[in-house]
Amino acid sequence: MKRFLTTKGVIGLTLVTVMALIGILAPVFIPADAATAMDMTARLSPPTLKHPLGTDQLGRDLMVRVLLGARLSLEIAVTAVLMSILIGLPLGMVSGYVGGRVDNVLMRLVDTLLAFPALLLALTISAVLGPNIQNTIIAIGVAFTPYLARIVRGETLRVAQMPYVEAARAAGTTDSLILTRHILPNIMPAVIVQATISVAFAILAEAGLSFLGLGTQPPAASWGLMIQASRDYLDRAPWTALVPGAAVALTVLGLNMFGDVLRDILDPRTK
Repeated sequence: MKRFLTTKGVIGLTLVTVMALIGILAPVFIPADAATAMDMTARLSPPTLKHPLGTDQLGRDLMVRVLLGARLSLEIAVTAVLMSILIGLPLGMVSGYVGGRVDNVLMRLVDTLLAFPALLLALTISAVLGPNIQNTIIAIGVAFTPYLARIVRGETLRVAQMPYVEAARAAGTTDSLILTRHILPNIMPAVIVQATISVAFAILAEAGLSFLGLGTQPPAASWGLMIQASRDYLDRAPWTALVPGAAVALTVLGLNMFGDVLRDILDPRTK
């Protein structure tokens, strides 16, 4: 616990908690149609008492859109990472535990996916499937799966050599029970840390895909879409890009700091 009460840990936990609360509570207190409510008389308005963070080119309140966009970004990122875990976890465990030809085949498939940068792979999948929220989740989830599978395989190889696993195997315990009772609980800390950091990159990936027009589509309150729409107004209304950009930066920063501290706590090799 003392390791977590560092400056990095406190800042990371605070940022993650604030963003999570915003994502959960904002839709409760702010009507969904408030994100698309237009006021052309107040378009590109700088921050005022009525619009604390200013408005965009259609007169939509940026604070409302950023707050509601937090839930959308977090939902996409968390769902995509959960998808990568559902695919990569069993893939890595089977590959590391069985070994031999199975390991070679599965890892060559993983290596093929790793040959492409994650964002480029997600962009390609999204372009093939079409731009919408569901396909964005699939694209990001598939792009992050090989990274998780590699980590899980490495951890499985390490844990499979432990004395208690050898003892269970000698006692006649089935492979399925060894995997679920002995290996899975001991590799979960690494999976949790990787998932936390992956959520940060998934938020960046979603923003990038939306910015390129291959992710969330208008009029959704997506941080990436908001940054894309601000391109033509940066010289006279820089807040239209700074506000969603700051939301992305703070969320990713908090998740990365939180993930680093979590790794120090959960990794037994750092104790």
